Amino acid sequence: MQLLLKIGYLIIFIIQFGIIPSQGQNSSKPNIIYIYADDLGYGELGVYGQQKIKTPNLDKMAQEGIRFTNHYTSTPVCAPARCMLLTGKHGGHTYIHGNYELGGFADSLEGGQMPLPANTFTIGKLMQQAGYKTAVIGKWGLGMQNTSGDPLKQGFDYYYGYLDQKQAHNYYPTHLWENGKWDSLQNKPINVHLKQDPSKGMSADFAYYQGKDYAPAKMTEKALKFIQQNMEQPFFIYLPYTLPHVSLQAPAEWVNQYVGKFSEQPYFGGQGYASTPYPLSTYAAMISYLDAQVGIILNQLKLLGIDNNTLVLFSSDNGATFNGGVDRHFFNSNGGLRGQKMELYEGGIREPFIARWPGKIPAGSISSHISAQYDMMATLAEITAQKMPETDGVSLLPSLLGKKAQQKKHDWLYFEYPENGGQIAIRMGDWKAVKTEVKKHPEKPWQLFDLSKDTTESKDLASQYPALIKTMNEIVEKEHQQAHIQEWEFIHPKFPVKLIQD
Repeated sequence: MQLLLKIGYLIIFIIQFGIIPSQGQNSSKPNIIYIYADDLGYGELGVYGQQKIKTPNLDKMAQEGIRFTNHYTSTPVCAPARCMLLTGKHGGHTYIHGNYELGGFADSLEGGQMPLPANTFTIGKLMQQAGYKTAVIGKWGLGMQNTSGDPLKQGFDYYYGYLDQKQAHNYYPTHLWENGKWDSLQNKPINVHLKQDPSKGMSADFAYYQGKDYAPAKMTEKALKFIQQNMEQPFFIYLPYTLPHVSLQAPAEWVNQYVGKFSEQPYFGGQGYASTPYPLSTYAAMISYLDAQVGIILNQLKLLGIDNNTLVLFSSDNGATFNGGVDRHFFNSNGGLRGQKMELYEGGIREPFIARWPGKIPAGSISSHISAQYDMMATLAEITAQKMPETDGVSLLPSLLGKKAQQKKHDWLYFEYPENGGQIAIRMGDWKAVKTEVKKHPEKPWQLFDLSKDTTESKDLASQYPALIKTMNEIVEKEHQQAHIQEWEFIHPKFPVKLIQD
């Protein structure tokens, strides 16, 4: 009788959750892996329209899960995007607003960015609270190991990778960090921003920028090990790869897959970052390499029998870049959207977002739900049935599960970015308002676009809708909170304007 009851409970469990539990793991709590690309544009994956770069694993991931078409980063540059992702706050409420750099590029000057304060409630802490083993593997950018921003103090049981995002400009660094300790790699010290002499042509010393240990490969290695070691319990991995952020550096065998397919000239470092004989091929190779890492991780989950109980999410921190030898126009990197990294136009902040959870997320789904990365805290809290402090986010779980009617919607998405002249943006339904150069010209008028008809943000309708502009101003007054340092305060600054001009 007891055996029959157990079998009955098992059948109910399988029907309810659509999954078969792996041995030893509490299947009511799914494993969660959040993979975060760096400077990957909205249009750089095949499933988002890319024609020249091959991304078969991410394309398949979307076919087996869901992709979002109106998903946004919280801001268009590295450190603050990571802060807002991890804390569930938008640009008006976040602690870190910009890339506040400390130290320099050399190993001896490694200082990182402004650290998260000690009392920060992060996604890592949320997941620890839910009983998960947690790891961050990749680029951190929120404080060094000797500060309050140390990942071990911010909700992660394990970390490996770059702590300082300036060090991450080099894919062949002398070291990465592992739980506060320097992990030496088989790479010589190089100045990744050293330019080459164009007069040497193809004989220039491009080999200077190569090494033996490719940092993204080390990240994948550590991620696989963490999965293997923690497969008997629920785990959470935040996996912020550095690809395809410049410098343009990739293993030769990956670059050679594209050499000859494009008409290209050597890049000698004129726009910063490493020189390379094949800038187009190298950039394409870096994205394909990133795609391959996703494939490796997904395959590992299948081999270990935990695939059905693992939610894998993929997105990027901002749009494609404009320097370092990258040609975003050649690849249509932002999918025809206006703008790029460091801008609040769509090309700078609209991101690919793919999720896969076999048996839970309907395969081949596409969602047009308007969402942002600061929704992830609320989403993971609902998945794990955890309480959390108030955030700016809304759980995306209904959209993930195909329950569109149950999905709560934002009244608006709010963006505030103090760098590159000071910018504000608001998305409210199909309407998108953008304000630029606010530091020098605080009274500069809004631009207003109807994204349902104008995805390229080319037709400014602000003069036709004064009531909407009034609403946008009211939203700014409601959502803006004064920053804690002068450099980031550009909306109603409480000091002379000349102090904050670029």
